[in-house]
Amino acid sequence: MISKEIKQDPAPGSSLLSHCGSVIHFVLKLDTERRGTGWLRTNFGGAAVRLSEIINSVDKNEAVLARDWHDIPMRRINQKRYEVTLPMVEAGCFEAKAFFLPAGENEPIWPEGNNTAIKVETAESYCANTVYCAFVRQFGASKSKRMDNTAVKEAFTLLEKTGHNIIPVSGKFRDLIKELDFIMGELGFRIIQLLPIHPTPTVYARMGKFGSPFAALDFMDVDPALAEFDRKTTPLDQFGELADEVHKRGGRIFLDIPVNHTGWASKLQVSHPEWFIRNPDKSFKSPGAWGVTWEDLSHLNYEQKDLWRYMAEVFLFWCAKGVDGFRCDAGYMVPFEAWHYIIARVKAEYPSTVFLLEGLGGKIEVVEHLLAKGGLDWAYSELFQNYSRWQIENYLPSSINTSFHKGVLVNFAETHDNNRLASASESYAKMRTAFTALASVNGAFGITNGVEWFAKEKIDVHDASGLSWGNEPNQKEWIKKINAILASHPCFNPEASIKMIQKGNSNTMVIRRISNDKKDSLLIAVNLEDKPQTAIWEYTDFPSPETKLYDLLSGREICPVRNNNFFELNLNNYETVCCCTTNPEYVAKIGNYTFGNYKEPDVLVHQRYKAKAMELYCFFKGLADISGIDVDEMASGLAEDPIQFCRNLDPGGIVPPVVKWNWPADLKRMVMVPPGYVIYIKIPARFLVRLKVNSKTLRCEKSMPDGDGKEHFVLLLPPENISGITDMALEIDIFDSKQIRHETAPVLFLDRWDRACARFKFGKSEIKEGMYAICTNGRGALSQVYADWGKICSQYDALLAANLHPSVPVDRQVMFTRCRAWLVYRGYSHEINGSCLEQF
Repeated sequence: MISKEIKQDPAPGSSLLSHCGSVIHFVLKLDTERRGTGWLRTNFGGAAVRLSEIINSVDKNEAVLARDWHDIPMRRINQKRYEVTLPMVEAGCFEAKAFFLPAGENEPIWPEGNNTAIKVETAESYCANTVYCAFVRQFGASKSKRMDNTAVKEAFTLLEKTGHNIIPVSGKFRDLIKELDFIMGELGFRIIQLLPIHPTPTVYARMGKFGSPFAALDFMDVDPALAEFDRKTTPLDQFGELADEVHKRGGRIFLDIPVNHTGWASKLQVSHPEWFIRNPDKSFKSPGAWGVTWEDLSHLNYEQKDLWRYMAEVFLFWCAKGVDGFRCDAGYMVPFEAWHYIIARVKAEYPSTVFLLEGLGGKIEVVEHLLAKGGLDWAYSELFQNYSRWQIENYLPSSINTSFHKGVLVNFAETHDNNRLASASESYAKMRTAFTALASVNGAFGITNGVEWFAKEKIDVHDASGLSWGNEPNQKEWIKKINAILASHPCFNPEASIKMIQKGNSNTMVIRRISNDKKDSLLIAVNLEDKPQTAIWEYTDFPSPETKLYDLLSGREICPVRNNNFFELNLNNYETVCCCTTNPEYVAKIGNYTFGNYKEPDVLVHQRYKAKAMELYCFFKGLADISGIDVDEMASGLAEDPIQFCRNLDPGGIVPPVVKWNWPADLKRMVMVPPGYVIYIKIPARFLVRLKVNSKTLRCEKSMPDGDGKEHFVLLLPPENISGITDMALEIDIFDSKQIRHETAPVLFLDRWDRACARFKFGKSEIKEGMYAICTNGRGALSQVYADWGKICSQYDALLAANLHPSVPVDRQVMFTRCRAWLVYRGYSHEINGSCLEQF
């Protein structure tokens, strides 16, 4: 039943974006007092069930039955108002709607409107989502010089005329590794995004001197040209070295996969030609966009569900190699249903994986649907293709709205498809770089390699244009300061408001940002032309002269002029980009900010603490209303003492419900995990851990620093639906400053005691060497009886042993080691041992 007399906040039909570690508050309001109860119907907390249903709908042809939905009681404030506050503990796309159930009735009353949609991103994506796009090929000989000089061109032309194929030397993974300290430690980028690294056509179907990286021949391999010849490693191993080095510095690595197509004569084209679209003449169809056909590519046919399964395996393959996210080239051309399945498969094992949609050229409705419902996380913003004030005014509000409600749009200063910013001018490049960053949501900002050096050669994906590496002048310090602002200023955290407030007719932009707690604000003024202009805004939008303004980029004091109800600020030319605050303390903070210690931003670490604290809370107590709980206090308690935090959540237990896995001692022993216990791992270095059974990943988490920042820890929840005693493995990647280690250790998850089933009788043919039984009375006494009952195998064997301490476990005291017996008859004797047994 629908009623206009019932209202819900947030409004039915609205869309919200949140992060793990945050909370959402629902209010149900009645117009008149009525007896009854308030409820929230939602699928919060049912991510695993939902993903399983999506997967099984394809793999087993089972119907999606929405078993992830359930009702949560709301707290009664009075007879006209009900409230509930829920923790965000899982990433994914969820829905919710409140209803009122009158006393004595079974028919709920609903407010008007559709479900409220809530998209939850991981805590790791909370802020400072800064991206450095690297084309590995360019980190070779062309990195610091131009390769298109006349002499080289003439030599290439001569050889090609004589029928030779020329493949220049490519940059290597290890070349890029050498620059990570600069890219991440100096410039401050937290995500390294690679253009495709798969094998490409060489002497056939090749475009340009190298071939296009988007013409992939094998999605599960790397181009050997990107690896050094090293007999101790493989090209894939060397990619793994790069992933390790990024993770060692606390970053994430994204891989560009051209999901819509392959190169001609690819592995798939040979083994599964039925997975490709054909032209009317039966030739393989090539995809294209913007009126251009990419003739070196073959278009995949996503009507084939086996292709969906294969592509899911591709993504899982790279996740297992350490990839944290994927740029999905031409992803808008892949059907929604295929993405829905592929992403469900991936996030069932690696829930923190980020899918970055390249939707440029696609319909905005398609992009938003894939973000809101399909499971893709981010998409490319098109701000870099909007240049004038009037173009930006038309585009930016919708982009911000999408980022706030459907999925974050990443503002790139430039991409590999566009002309270089510096080819216009260096001042223009600085202006556009700063503007795209300072207009971003959650610090989602990126550059393509070379922007920092004012590279002017357009990137040619069929070649290896120069990066002008080491060029003077450059914008290294400019970008470092921009990334410091994105990482440390609260106006770039989630839910900070962004509003354009420019007035007048000049080609300028004025943006006001206000932090979520309303305590901080920024005024960003940009001159979009290479001539002096005046930026204007209304006094009420950002009052300032009563308190001084300070530019975080230059450190200068900024003095707007009051003109009646407006403020005016003279901007000289492109170089004038102001990011102004009224708080001078931020000038020093930004100026002194350093990335060299590779620490995550403080607010990001705290959000991760909150996410883990609430995940543990829901594990021990269930998903329910957390009104009145101080989540920030919970986060601080977790950081200070994780084991005590778990004990506090399970106060009825005798001991904390935690199994401590000790590094490195437990690498060589089987650690047993009782039902309902979490695994606590603490190592004096950043690390990543995967809990696996066979080849399937059940848990994958990155460590967090402890309260004093000296060590890192993880608290792993046990997998759901464990049946019986289960052998699993912990795969741990340890990123010590001196050495990166990859270790594997066994763990044994025990079944509930009431489901344990033990055999008490074995026939003679079933008795194996070394078989024994353990009997205990539950109070410290123990009997360890071998089938060959007179045999001794170790110092711990005992027919009777006991813990003699009245209150705590101590080494047991052996009271009776073994019993031996002989049968004696008329002078003949024979030992009664294992060979005499008929049953044990």
